[in-house]
Parts: sequence; structure tokens; C-alpha cells
Amino acid sequence: MTGIVSSKVWVHPAGLCESKSVGEGTRVWAFAHVMPGARVGRDCNIGDGAYVEGKAVLGNRVTVKNGTLVFDGVTCEDEVFLGPNVLFTNDLRPRSAIRRTGDELLSTLVRHGATLGAGTVVVCGIEIGNHAFAAAGSVVTKDVPAHAFVAGNPARHKGWVCTCGFRLDAGLACADCGSRFTRVGPGLAPLL
Repeated sequence: MTGIVSSKVWVHPAGLCESKSVGEGTRVWAFAHVMPGARVGRDCNIGDGAYVEGKAVLGNRVTVKNGTLVFDGVTCEDEVFLGPNVLFTNDLRPRSAIRRTGDELLSTLVRHGATLGAGTVVVCGIEIGNHAFAAAGSVVTKDVPAHAFVAGNPARHKGWVCTCGFRLDAGLACADCGSRFTRVGPGLAPLL
């Protein structure tokens, strides 16, 4: 599907989309590579130089910015934002002479609406909660609760964020959109 403009998928002439499971309205830009077997939802944007491996899953309306690497075992639910040069891993003990596949690789789940800022590294085997936010340059080594804001190396909990992306105040309210939240398990949920 290289260089094709159709009602289903647009692929830049210098992009490569080998998957047959790519949703309508998705755009694959120059030097991006979507491998055979990758599942990509509707209205995704896969930026220049991005790589989506064959057993990766992207939901609908996922943004994959330039230079981002999404390897086998990574699942990003709908409306996830992956900033430039985000890097996922899938092997905790990589060795060039040992080729691990299938169940030997650890999966990673990025829940609906989460944001991973530019240059974030995600160590495999974790879950990043709904609407969580990892600051640019974070190294995420453990689960991140829903609506948590994490930063640093290793990434540590620094506060909470609204569904709209703004930081929440001490009362778990958003000064930008007015939404209010309550604690549910380790994370937050919006008050209805």
C-alpha cells in the first residue's frame, strides 16, 4: 500500500504500510513502516520515521509522532498520544544471540487517552492507565494509575491530570474545564 491515496488509508510515497489491518482515515507518513500483522485502527496518524511492529495494536485515533518505535506486544487503546521518539521495549533480558518471541516477550498496555511525552521510554510488562500522562523524557518502569502525572528517571508520581490534559488542583478539580475527580483504587475517575 505504499504511495496509495484511497478512501481507506493514505500512505506517503516514501512510507511503507504492509499491514492489511489498517482502519479507514489512517495516515502513514514518509519513512514510517507498519509491518505485516500490525493492527491499526481508524483515523490514526503515524509520523515520519515511526515503526509499528507486526504484533503491535493501535486503537482508533492514536497519534504516533515522528521516530516512535512500537514493538510486538504493545497495545495502545483509543486516543493514545505517543510523542516524538517514544520507545517501547518488550524484552527485559535482550541478547543478540537469543531470539525471544511470543510468550517470551512481555506485553505493555497503554489505556484509553493516555499521553506519553517526547522521548519517553516504556519498560515492558506494565500498564499505563486511562488519561495518564508521562512527561517528556520519562522512563516508565512500573504501572501508572489512571489520570496520574509521572516524570523523571525512573518516572515517579508528581500529581494528577484531567481528561483534557491539565493538572488537577489539591481538590482533584480542573481549573481549565471544571471537571472534578475522585479516587478509585490507585487512580482517579471523573465525578459524574
